[in-house]
Amino acid sequence: MTKVITYGTYDFLHEGHIRLLKRAKALGDYLIVGVTADDFDMARGKINVGQSLMERVEAIRQTGLADKIIIEEYEGQKIDDIRRYEADIFTVGSDWVGKFDYLNEFCKVVYLDRTEGISSTEIRSHRQELRIGLVGETNIVNKFKNECRYVNGVEIAGVYASTSGTLDNELKNLTSRTSSYDELLCKCNAVYIASKPSEHYHQVKKALESGAHVICESPITLDIEQFDELIHIASEKGLVLMDGIKTAYSLAFNRMMLLIKAGIIGDVLSVDTTCTSLIDIDKNNLPSHLWNSITAWGPTALLPIFKILGTDFKQTMRYSKSLPNHKDFDIFTKVSFIYDNGVASIKVGQGVKSEGEMVISGTKGYIYVPAPWWKTDYFEVRYENSSENKRYFYQLDGEGIRYEILSFINLIKGRKSYNQVSEEISQQIIRIVGNTGEG
Repeated sequence: MTKVITYGTYDFLHEGHIRLLKRAKALGDYLIVGVTADDFDMARGKINVGQSLMERVEAIRQTGLADKIIIEEYEGQKIDDIRRYEADIFTVGSDWVGKFDYLNEFCKVVYLDRTEGISSTEIRSHRQELRIGLVGETNIVNKFKNECRYVNGVEIAGVYASTSGTLDNELKNLTSRTSSYDELLCKCNAVYIASKPSEHYHQVKKALESGAHVICESPITLDIEQFDELIHIASEKGLVLMDGIKTAYSLAFNRMMLLIKAGIIGDVLSVDTTCTSLIDIDKNNLPSHLWNSITAWGPTALLPIFKILGTDFKQTMRYSKSLPNHKDFDIFTKVSFIYDNGVASIKVGQGVKSEGEMVISGTKGYIYVPAPWWKTDYFEVRYENSSENKRYFYQLDGEGIRYEILSFINLIKGRKSYNQVSEEISQQIIRIVGNTGEG
């Protein structure tokens, strides 16, 4: 029996895929089809996949061409699979010519001509686009706009900002075409809001009432009752209201959360996070769009604490240092949390500098994430016996923003995003951040 093995994403399975699978089947007596997992595609920077893994697997199954379907989850798996299943032939499309020649050491490699003019990318490009409007003045709006280019089905409909000083030239040109927030909402079916937190509630509410899905930089509001109202409006209208914390969508962060849940460092007893930045602050004339420390950094610093230890803490202690003439602008804040079975702390600052690391302490070992931990592609699991220490590396693309956008799209399509920020976490972030307030 001649066994043939092939791999692909098979997004929106089309005639080109089927013809390729038929030719692969004809090379032998038994066809093994490897379907790439969502996480593996993301690790390779391929994030515009429109269907879930199970949808793609089911589409392959229904062709009746595969004798066995497997999931490709890691780099180097092809060699392992060829050995495990004793494959005689590895085959793939001709657009990969030369890429897999190294597999000739393990089996015969055959490159098959692809069907011209048919591709999943083309199919995705003709699907209904998300016309997203951008709201805000900070540099994160520039980053969000740039990352939209990596996700199929997203079009920037316009920009609304109170000032365009920090926006790049492309966005400055777009702001000149949008005179009001109402005008922007007429152009889009979704909005990304990164304005000053005190403006979030009114902007989110107006967007939801106009029928637009919303992704809002955290905190969504500074008042828990306002948040509950917005959640109610979104639910009634069947719209998505998503808390935008880009770290929640980075591959390394999610891998770390899974390892912790699996008990790699035992029971977690302490989580300590630090997020600081030194910005040029005119103490007498603060820019109107400037976020204070607890709103700028608090949601990010709180995210891993609430993900790991939960939101049911018993007590908090807080220290803040504010500007003399601006009591609502903290240049530094530290908050400590006491749980029944652990403790945690955050240090955040717009006017101080500290090592931006994260340390998660457990009964078997600890996890160290170096600065800046919120943008990490690397972390270490350390034990008493240092020879057992492990280092983990994951590709970080776009600081997690492009995966955030993809999760937003999936939520709109009715697919649950496993790494989204839960409603409970959003609520607790608002309680902590809103307690300080912001003008």
